[in-house]
This record gives sequence, C-alpha cells and structure tokens, in this order.
Amino acid sequence: MKKHLIILLAALALLPAGLWAQNDLKVMSYNIRVGTAKDGTNSWEFRYPASAMMILDQKPDIFGVQEALSFQVRYLEEYCEGYKSVGVGREDGKKKGEFMSIFYNTKKIKVLKWGTFWLSETPEVPSKGWDAACFRSATWALMKDKASGKKFFYVNTHLDHVGWDARRNGLALIVDRIASINPNHYPMVLTGDFNMEADRDELAPLKAKMKDARETAVTTDRRPTYNGWGKAEETIDYIWYSGFSSCTKFEVITKPYMERTFVSDHYPIQATLIF
Repeated sequence: MKKHLIILLAALALLPAGLWAQNDLKVMSYNIRVGTAKDGTNSWEFRYPASAMMILDQKPDIFGVQEALSFQVRYLEEYCEGYKSVGVGREDGKKKGEFMSIFYNTKKIKVLKWGTFWLSETPEVPSKGWDAACFRSATWALMKDKASGKKFFYVNTHLDHVGWDARRNGLALIVDRIASINPNHYPMVLTGDFNMEADRDELAPLKAKMKDARETAVTTDRRPTYNGWGKAEETIDYIWYSGFSSCTKFEVITKPYMERTFVSDHYPIQATLIF
C-alpha cells in the first residue's frame, strides 16, 4: 500500500504545474456607504482605515463596490496593495457620482475588456430610468484567471432604492445584457445591492438564469446584509453566478476591524466559486 502511494505521488509530481493551480474564485460584494454621508462617528472619515483593513484581511480575488465616490475608489486602490479597479461615475460616465467599480487582484486576475451601461431606457448614456430616484448603472468586465487561464464575466450593480419599476426593469435589462455580452457562455458573476429581499417576484427572471450563492453554497449563513449601523436587519445584497461547477462557501462578513463594529451600513458578503 505504501509503495503504491509513493508511486502515485511521484506520478502527480510529473503533471504540468498548471494542473495544480487552484480553480477557485473568491468574490465579494461591498456597499461601502457613500463617502459624503453624515453618519456621525460612522462617517467615512472615521472608518476608512477599517475598510481597507477588511479587504486586506479577507483577500478577495475580485470585489464589487456600491455607492463609492471617486475619492473612496482612489483610497482603496492606494491602500489595498495589489488591487486595481475599473468603473465610472454614474452621473456623467466619468468621475461624477457613485461608482459601481470592480476591483481585482492583479496577481491573479487580468481584465480583458470592460464597460458600463445604465439601468434606463437609454442604457448607453448616463441616464435615469423609469421611476428611479437616482441614476443607476452596472459595470461589467471580461476577466481571466491567470493561474488556470479560464475566462469569466463579472457584472456589478446597485438597483434603485425607491422605484419598483426601476428595480424590475433594471434587473430585466441586466439579465438581457448578460446574455448579449456572453455569446461564448463563459462563467458569469453578478454582485450588488438589489434593494429587495430574495422572495420578491422581480427576481424570478434572474433566478431562471443564475444561482444565488447564499442558497447554493456548501457552507453558508443566514445573517442579514444591511445593518443600518445596528438599527436594521435586511437581506438585500447578493452574489449570483452561472457556469461555475459549485459554490463552496458564502459568508456575511460581520467581523469588526480596527475596533469598529461596522465597516459600512451594509456587511460585505463573500463567496468562493469553483470553475
């Protein structure tokens, strides 16, 4: 028996190095809370180091932020070593307004192409759709895992917090756009703050196309994602996926950082996907 094991290990050692590469992808969604909000001691000026510390501790391969202003994006790029991002401000398609940026670990992930569309009747230009209170957008990127060479798409968004028509139609637009940008059927990730609970009928078209990491992970938890600085409990943040073989873990990150109970009024969520 021992002799057979030694032979097996020797044979495995001769395999190409690429076959040893882990085929997992650690994904995070993080509503960072807009940096100009007047939240008292929870304002960005007091909690920004904790946000960077959380990212550096959790080490996601990719993560999408919601509500980030340009100075918050710059801060994470500067202090989260090894990460870069793509994305634009939703108000003008440049620097104005909140970003739905996609961050990626440059050692593991390569961006092949990316873009932004708006959740409105005119998705190619900055615009407000239907009964939305705000401009809403989605950032997408075609990416490649450097170790395995596998390509995948990533979409990050934030649905409107007021208009139900905007949420329903915006999500339908995302579902349609996901299909149109991915004719090769690469694995797909969708993250974001959807401003709705999982039992809403508006999610039905998405559920028909993608899997909810919270519901399908081998190891998961049921903690709410929106905390309202300790005054609320709602589950409105999601990681969806398709084309991956499995999801091994889903987690709502409630760990305190730098003695701060909350890194945002939303808890970050994280999932590990297997190609």
